[in-house]
Amino acid sequence: MAESDPRIKGVPLPRCPGTSVRDLALADTNPVPEFLYTDEYENLGSEPIPAARYTDPAFFELEKQKMWPCVWQFAAREEEMPEPGDYVVYENVGKSFLLIRQDDGSVRAFANVCLHRGRKLKIEDGWTNELQCPFHGFTWNNDGSLKQIPCRWDFTHLKDEKMNLPEISVGRWGGYIFIREANDGPGLEEYLAPMPEHFKRWRQEECVTAMWVGKVVPANWKVVMEAFMESWHTVVTHPQLLPFTGDANSLYNIYGDYVNMTVTPFGTMSPHIDPSGKEQQWIVDEFVKYNGRSSDNYDEESAGGGYNVKVPDGVSARAALGASLRETTTKMFGHDVSFASDAEMMDAILYNVFPNFSPWAGFQPNIVYRWRPWHDVDHCLMEVRVLTRVPPGQERPRAPKMKFLDVNQRWIEAPELGILADVFEQDMENLPHVQTGLKATLNNRVELGNYQEIQIRQFQNTLEKFVEDQL
Repeated sequence: MAESDPRIKGVPLPRCPGTSVRDLALADTNPVPEFLYTDEYENLGSEPIPAARYTDPAFFELEKQKMWPCVWQFAAREEEMPEPGDYVVYENVGKSFLLIRQDDGSVRAFANVCLHRGRKLKIEDGWTNELQCPFHGFTWNNDGSLKQIPCRWDFTHLKDEKMNLPEISVGRWGGYIFIREANDGPGLEEYLAPMPEHFKRWRQEECVTAMWVGKVVPANWKVVMEAFMESWHTVVTHPQLLPFTGDANSLYNIYGDYVNMTVTPFGTMSPHIDPSGKEQQWIVDEFVKYNGRSSDNYDEESAGGGYNVKVPDGVSARAALGASLRETTTKMFGHDVSFASDAEMMDAILYNVFPNFSPWAGFQPNIVYRWRPWHDVDHCLMEVRVLTRVPPGQERPRAPKMKFLDVNQRWIEAPELGILADVFEQDMENLPHVQTGLKATLNNRVELGNYQEIQIRQFQNTLEKFVEDQL
């Protein structure tokens, strides 16, 4: 089914039969920000994507040489390095960088390499008052300036001003710290647009990392990332979500080359479910039962994290859930969210930033994804953080260390993820086999839907712009 929408100049928008995100927003308890239901859709064509982009070591090398140095990469959160002298080691595609908090509160980033014989200066996060190479003792100040060279008499050919650590650009927004090797290109806020404007409402700079898990996945980083850029795989991969998820009614927006947004509505049935005989209370019960369960401990009587949601006559499941979530969230975190819309309390509002950073939005604890290549074209490191708000008057805690799961471990070995671990395990039943399938393909083609997979095409088009002169 398709409907013509004058807000996008008459372009026919594909629509699955059922209630749209716009319809739900207009019926919301509280006003919904217009950008969460206004379509920003552009038909980007229907040409197939070459399967070799996911499997070819030569294309992987082009990404390393032509793309990664030129993009803003999410490297750390502020709460990982709150004090002067705190540093974070950020590594990707063979490069290693040190992000260091300066005495004035700023953050600077340097190549994490001794300029003498090339030893990495640091191999894990920590605190320091100087950067001394563990090999021979060449030492730099935390601002990257040279401090001392042992046996200085033997290095008269090295001038101090030429021995500063190579520095790269740092950008900060919303509690996130980014780096970029290239000196040219758009500034961070221009690169992220329109996210900085959208996120003013949700203020993720007030959030901190509550949990952080990373796992090595036997699939190309784009294969794994793209699985989180569309919601319609839910019908087969995550069928337990269908009673309360409008999977195929999701809204997919694209903004220029670098940013897109998905809104997947919760508290409404999937269009793949026959609604006959299904009351609004049934939707709520399924939502509460699922979200109150964990892998190891499920008590149906107390499911739902402590709230018992009853749907009054004439009230929708979304409105009842929204009211409950506003109440429990305010109690848990001490921030009044009575003004928040039902959509902002329960929907999956996911932004993707090229090439590998994806924060959820809204007022609930927010999930943040990051994907990085892991040594070769066939593996990646998928990281999952959960951000929570600090109650007023409480000290902001440091971020926990990332819990690392190797390729032979399962997501459910990180019980702190709760039901998310189960969902990721369902994704793992597909993604390694996508990678081996792409290697076995005979037509070297990946076909995409024009609307529900528009974000994948947008990112693939952007990737091509970085490497096209080498294709």
